[in-house]
Amino acid sequence: MIKRLSRCIREYKWAAILSPLCMIGEVSMEVLIPLVMADLYDYGIVMQNMNTVVTKSVQLIILALLSLSFGVASATFASKAGTGFAKNLRHDMFYRVQNFSFSNIDKFSTASIVTRLTSDVANLQMTFQMMIRMAIRSPMMLILAMFSSMRISVKLSLIFLAALPILIIALVVLTPTVFKIFDRAFKTYDRLNNVVQENIHGVRVVKSFVREEKETEKFTSISGSIYNDFSKAERILALNSPIMQFCVYACMIAISWFGANMVVASGNNPDLGLTTGELSSLFTYTTQILSSFMMFSMIFVMLTMSRTPLKRCYEILVEQPDLTSPTDICVTEVPDGSIDFENVGFRYNPNALHRTLKEVELHIPSGSTVGIIGGTGSSKSTLVQLIPRLYDVSEGTLKVGGIDVRKYDLNVLRDNVAMVLQKNELFSGTIKDNLRWGNPDATDEELIHACKLACAHDFIIAFPEGYDHKIEQGGTNVSGGQKQRLCIARALLKKPKILILDDSTSAVDTRTDALIRQAFRDEIPGTTKLIIAQRISSIQDADMIVVMENGYIHAAGTHEELLASSPIYQEVYYSQQKGAME
Repeated sequence: MIKRLSRCIREYKWAAILSPLCMIGEVSMEVLIPLVMADLYDYGIVMQNMNTVVTKSVQLIILALLSLSFGVASATFASKAGTGFAKNLRHDMFYRVQNFSFSNIDKFSTASIVTRLTSDVANLQMTFQMMIRMAIRSPMMLILAMFSSMRISVKLSLIFLAALPILIIALVVLTPTVFKIFDRAFKTYDRLNNVVQENIHGVRVVKSFVREEKETEKFTSISGSIYNDFSKAERILALNSPIMQFCVYACMIAISWFGANMVVASGNNPDLGLTTGELSSLFTYTTQILSSFMMFSMIFVMLTMSRTPLKRCYEILVEQPDLTSPTDICVTEVPDGSIDFENVGFRYNPNALHRTLKEVELHIPSGSTVGIIGGTGSSKSTLVQLIPRLYDVSEGTLKVGGIDVRKYDLNVLRDNVAMVLQKNELFSGTIKDNLRWGNPDATDEELIHACKLACAHDFIIAFPEGYDHKIEQGGTNVSGGQKQRLCIARALLKKPKILILDDSTSAVDTRTDALIRQAFRDEIPGTTKLIIAQRISSIQDADMIVVMENGYIHAAGTHEELLASSPIYQEVYYSQQKGAME
């Protein structure tokens, strides 16, 4: 996982290298300062040698300035490397998500993907910045301070080793327990994100049903779970600090006792004892050595916290899209809009026994208009979503232009198939911005023409800004019928060989519906048009009408043929006729 995520450093590699190098320089200066202080005290102040005092004071100032400079440089490079790493990681994850099929997205859930791209990446950024600084500072400080203290007194330096087993035991015991809690907490974040997204997206429904209190309770419950998990983890980690402090003060007391005796002994035999300056240096090294152990514990805590985000981001990066372009022979042109279903079957779950579509045999000539009707759950939408390979067939073969859809370059196929889905989506921006999703190079005249075909031009020019009218996220500031017509115009701008309308005129009146269908016949006669509808009036003039039931094609034919032969079609037709008369 670390190897894969390290590729996200890329152009910030030198910043990631220079930060620990500068940190080594900062640590080196900090370790030298106690030695100079010892000389200042022993050979300057005690012996009242002003030349030594001045010389050592200047050296201390230089070392302090160098330490400060190295520290600032290290922090700057670490910040640049950390933010750059996070930027690249988000880019790589988002790019990978763009290639996901619907089944890939369903595997993770939308809320989980959002959490991974935001909170998880932020945690990894903080960990990465700490690692390239603290993970270098801690061992370097330990090695250099230990070496310097041994130069002063090997015997006193052995005191540090006594504290080592205690610190290691504390880390080994605390880390696994905390990891399980953090792992659970980050998964709970996904649920929290999902609740927030659902609430904001469906805020009108929440208010119309007066469910604010219930939604608040749901949010509070999940938020409370996160609070409890993190509180428990923090309480366990809080044990780390007193253990560290105990080791620090125990070592200082031991060094104070034995060191003081050695300073007294040095009065009789200087070779066997310590000077006062050397003892004060040992106190500084004690703090440095044991603080490096504390840094180790902090690093372990950060690694423990980041292990779950690391795994979750890695899962996104290595997830292979279920649907990809062929690697050998790749067709890059769609000859025409003919569609052939040859004994097609489909399962959403490859391991499931239940088939959503069963034994579909359907042949649609290029340029024809096909209506699709059926009850709820009859798999109408599933049928048309196979055409642009939003899903792949589980059985049989689906051909477009006489070629198996799995042989096409995926972008080429989808660029020749325009879909207006049941859930029409508009994005924040102007109406022009949304329309140009269909064709980024479309001129204003082409935009207006497409909107006229979709019966959208009149309501657009009624806005004060016209085509520059701002659409809010999700199209919440336009009506359902207006949204549908804008989405139809957007699809028409693609000038596709196949146009699929998945119940996308349900929110417009019958007159507007008829005008849109008339525009299709007159303006795009060569485009194959598939229209899923609930109203028979929307499809009765189609070249062929397909009646679906329980994933099967129950019947197919013209309006007149189905009225004579299909009981299901007859029932729907006469019930709608009766309702219209009433």
